[in-house]
Amino acid sequence: MPQALTIKKIDGKPGQVWYPLQVKEVPKPTPGPKEVLVRLHAAALNHRDFFIRQHLYPGISFDHPMLADGYGTVEDAGPGARSLVGARVVLTPCRGWAASPDGPEDAAAFTVVGSAALTPAGAAQDYVVVPADEVEPAPPHLTAHEAAALPLVGLTGWRALVTKALRGDVSAAAGRNILVTGIGGGVALSVLQFATAMGCNVFVTSGDPAKLEKARRLGAMGGVSYKEPGWDKQLAAQLPPSRPYLDAVVDGAGGDVVARTVRLLRPGGVIAVYGMTVGPKMDWLMQAVMKNVDLRGTTMGSRAEFRDMVEFVRRHEVRPVVSRVVRGLGNVGAIDGLFEDMRRGKQFGKLVIDISSDGEGGSPKL
Repeated sequence: MPQALTIKKIDGKPGQVWYPLQVKEVPKPTPGPKEVLVRLHAAALNHRDFFIRQHLYPGISFDHPMLADGYGTVEDAGPGARSLVGARVVLTPCRGWAASPDGPEDAAAFTVVGSAALTPAGAAQDYVVVPADEVEPAPPHLTAHEAAALPLVGLTGWRALVTKALRGDVSAAAGRNILVTGIGGGVALSVLQFATAMGCNVFVTSGDPAKLEKARRLGAMGGVSYKEPGWDKQLAAQLPPSRPYLDAVVDGAGGDVVARTVRLLRPGGVIAVYGMTVGPKMDWLMQAVMKNVDLRGTTMGSRAEFRDMVEFVRRHEVRPVVSRVVRGLGNVGAIDGLFEDMRRGKQFGKLVIDISSDGEGGSPKL
């Protein structure tokens, strides 16, 4: 029988509990009208899954399969969707946000896919039935592992960069100086790859010199270690003389990012924040107010932004970075090892589960 990977409920307080993984046998679903049955080949982890296992994420389900990121082949379809049979597709990683640039049209109906109370969908299973309009054709240049690595971080990075940092104007992106903090995580790498493909000058931070070097090989113009006391001054020295300032910062850490970058940002520059891993609060300085710096929060993205992102990846042949792959939904010990990589911050790129790639995985690594 088909299998699904879920979390098992045990007693424990949020932040102290660590929900075990469990594999369950489930019936093969049947698609209804305007639905497709996807045979999943690969799925990928996100930090959201790490937080779910600690009960640090709202609206979780112990019954629904894990993971938002999935890639597979449409094996069957209901009336109104049969033209998609045989298509290679990536799953939309969220529900309830159609097109508004401001945020979900109905915040109460919005949810990310995977271990979610509001939707039974999840990528950590052999088969999934989803509405036909909740899949996108997978860019043909991607392997199974790369395609699975794309959806959530690609969408989050696209919105942070395009909708927020560039204010929706991709045509004016070339030549702009963009700082991406915490390189190595999936969102930061997506922003690096998208921005370089647009012709931006991208600079990065990391606490790991090896990750800085890998980022340079992906196209970063420069980088600094955030462990250095004066990293902001080091970064200033790397900016091109013809444009000695930052146009935007895309940040997932919070902390002292405003204090560190306000002197480098141009007047009216943007700090787009998609996460706050350092802590749930950050300082906002009067210096940033006087400089008209725009602090813009961002999370995930709309169905329309997802479509635009996938098309950009297809057109520019962007290849998501895969850090490590383990094989089999039932390989719980190895999957726990992926979570340990995340806990220790070892990964450079996405952590992927090969479900049934049939030899089309083969993701290149840096």
